Parts: sequence; structure tokens; C-alpha cells
Amino acid sequence: MHADFQSWVAAQQVRLEDVLGGVLPRAEAAPQRLHEAMRYAVLDGGKRVRPLLAFAAGELAAATAERLNIAAAAVELIHAYSLVHDDMPCMDDDVLRRGKPTCHVQYDEATALLVGDSLQTLAFQLLAEHRLNDDAQRQLEMIKLLAVATGSRGMAGGQAIDLASVGKSLTLPELEFMHIHKTGALIRAAILLGAHCGTVSSAQLDKLDRFGKLIGLAFQVVDDVLDCEADTATLGKTAGKDADNAKPTYVSLLGIHDARDMAQRLHREALDALAGFGDAAQRLRELADFIVLRKF
Repeated sequence: MHADFQSWVAAQQVRLEDVLGGVLPRAEAAPQRLHEAMRYAVLDGGKRVRPLLAFAAGELAAATAERLNIAAAAVELIHAYSLVHDDMPCMDDDVLRRGKPTCHVQYDEATALLVGDSLQTLAFQLLAEHRLNDDAQRQLEMIKLLAVATGSRGMAGGQAIDLASVGKSLTLPELEFMHIHKTGALIRAAILLGAHCGTVSSAQLDKLDRFGKLIGLAFQVVDDVLDCEADTATLGKTAGKDADNAKPTYVSLLGIHDARDMAQRLHREALDALAGFGDAAQRLRELADFIVLRKF
């Protein structure tokens, strides 16, 4: 990862923090506790990988900064909502997220539930009230895209499969199916939403979608490896949680060595999907490197 990319990432993270701080309700606005908890769950934390992918795809498509800001913020609000709900006792029951107490620990379970609900609806409010594409029909497609990626045919469905798979042995295709939904769907949506804010052809969208699918899977494989090898301080969440909960992972199925090999293969295939974009896809390539090579 060279300095120029690091500088770009840092600038986009600052940019997104400013956007999120502006679109989230003010902490002092009623109901204050809920709004305070929403800001706690979203601000000041995380690598912001999904918004970074949206920004990078938007740059490729020559999208305006104003449109990209809204698309990236909407994706991050969905991601933050999913983390709040995933950490609750009825799901993964975790106490640490992004290096600080999880939302239900810092506040309470009922507040955390409402935080997730509110962040999700705010994401769709943003997509509906801002012009993100000159074609109204295309903007409706963007809203649908995020809805499908978030719901039972996407992230929520993947989480349901994950919860039902605890203590079970899954085949590799079954594990991939779960993670294409649980993790990959929102990553793919982030890339496509960023691209839709600009001008891209159907063929280019297909390439970007393939890139998103491959790098989304790679992201999860690397996460599984890090869960086994990294410590809690590095991860910002409880290390070893998947093994402790007898969850099927790429490491439990393949072993560390083969899981690493799989991540590298997915990385190569993802980069191949960007062939033909030239320098316009440089940030996406660098993000692919970052996703696969982080602490690896």
C-alpha cells in the first residue's frame, strides 16, 4: 500500500465522517437518547471499506462528489445498523465493536434495536430525497438495489443462514452461498451504487458486479483468517468468537493455509474483472489489495 493510496483513504474517511455527522440527527434533538446512540454507533470508528468502494467506483464513473457522498453514507448507515443488530444478545452477543462497547452495552437492548431500525430507514430516506442520477428510473433502481442487498435475499438472509448453521458442517458451496449474501451483497451494492451516481454502460456494470462479488468473498475469507490469528485489540472486536461459537468458517472448513490460498485466488480473479478500465479503476484495485492483504 503506497503513500498516495493511504492519503486518499484518509481523505475519504474524513470526508465520510463529515457527511455522516451532517445526515445523522443531532444528539440534542428529541428523542435525545436514541439520536445520541445512533451517532455513537456510526461515528468515529471502522475502516469504512464499503463507502471507500462506493467512492472508488464513483470516481471511475465520473460521478459528482455530492452524489457520491449520499450513496456512500447510505451504505455505511446500513452497515452500521447491521453491526448494531448482529452484536445484540439474540444474535452474536458481543460486547466490543470498533474498539468500544457495543451499542446495547453502552445503552440498552431496546435502544440498540431502535438504533438499527432508525439507521436503516435513514439510509433509504437519503436515497429518496437527494438526486443521485439524472434519470429518475435509474434512481429507483438504486433504491431497489440497496433494498435487495439488505433484506432476506441479501444481508439479512445471509445472517439467518449463519445463525442456523452454528454447530453444523457446511460444504464450500453452502458457505459461499451464505457469505455472498451476508457479507458480499452490501459490498457489491456499495460498488454499484457508486457507479450509478455517474455514467457507466451495462457491460461496465457487469464487470463491476463481478469484481464486487469476488472481492466480497475475499473479504470474508480474510476475516475468518484474522479471527483466528489476530488479537482483539487489532480487530476492534472479540477475537476467536467464531470458533468459540462453533460457527462454520473458511478456516474451519479449509484450514488456514488453504483459506489464505483461496483469498489470494479471489483477489487475482477480482483484479482480472477490472481489465479494460485502465487507470480509472486504480482505486478499486488498491482497495482490493487492501482488503486481501490487511495484516495477512
